[in-house]
Amino acid sequence: MASAEVLNAPDTSSLGNNLSGHLPKLRSNHGNYVASSYTGWMQPTSLDTPVEEMRRRFCEEGYVWIKNVIPRETVYDMREHYFAQFAHTGMLLPRTSPRDGIFNTSSDPTAHQGIGGVPVDSTNALLNAAHADPVYRTFLADPSLRAFIRHFTGWDQECIVDRAMLRHNCPGSHSTGIHYDQYFLRDGEDEFLTAWVPIGDCAATGGGLMYLENSTSLGRDLEAEFLRKAEHLPKQERIDAFNQFMSKDGFMCHDAVEFQDMHRDKVGRWLVGDYEAGDVVFHNPWMVHAATKNEDELGRIRLASDLRFYEEGAKLDPRWMKIWTHDDGL
Repeated sequence: MASAEVLNAPDTSSLGNNLSGHLPKLRSNHGNYVASSYTGWMQPTSLDTPVEEMRRRFCEEGYVWIKNVIPRETVYDMREHYFAQFAHTGMLLPRTSPRDGIFNTSSDPTAHQGIGGVPVDSTNALLNAAHADPVYRTFLADPSLRAFIRHFTGWDQECIVDRAMLRHNCPGSHSTGIHYDQYFLRDGEDEFLTAWVPIGDCAATGGGLMYLENSTSLGRDLEAEFLRKAEHLPKQERIDAFNQFMSKDGFMCHDAVEFQDMHRDKVGRWLVGDYEAGDVVFHNPWMVHAATKNEDELGRIRLASDLRFYEEGAKLDPRWMKIWTHDDGL
């Protein structure tokens, strides 16, 4: 699968992406804004693009962003259902619909953090329930998404790990730090496909994912080094994303500028898109990525789900074959 040409001012009028041509102003949980010369736009790919071209882009770039995979109303139904469960917490702006998911700026965003931040106990209880909710489990089985995955991969049948995650990120709160996916799933095969699903429209500065250009080789190199250092450890420690050679929260860094500078000779720009409900970004296990700081001009709470798919019959990480809970240690 292969190289998505990355443009500074993409012509995506037919795809609903950024039309201004201005480079995104990005930062992560901590640190300064990334200089504009080190940011860029991802190229969206239409659903009717020949599959050979989709695969080429994926193989060369490490990701492919497909437009309109899931029906838009299905996505917004999921968004409404999720935020309705948080309506009593003060997280949502009064007299607005859960479907919109607008943050109540009179609230402290750190009191409403989701996965990737440090949720309070009452939020953890709601998150546990949301992940086991039949509505969410049905959303994960969306037939349009599953059919596309089989089309894209060529698999006869896909298998999803049960530990899919719902991540909300309020404006001003913390979210997902810099990482690649493989080190969280070390006890299974490293040939899997991550699907990142924005649940609602998500502007480039709205807390969605940003991808570090040309970082697949870096991810492989970093993992090889982590495993070399940990080779003397018992297996359960060796496969742990929080072992003594990893950071305490499982992320490699929370500062996009700092991380990019550390690996300047190996990687390119931080890339992002103006994502729309129905879009899905697929990336490989080694692609380095993180959430942008949510500074959405409309006050929207970023909601997304990250899913991992294997070909049926592959060796799965058994730790990930249970529904997410806040205290599962993964």
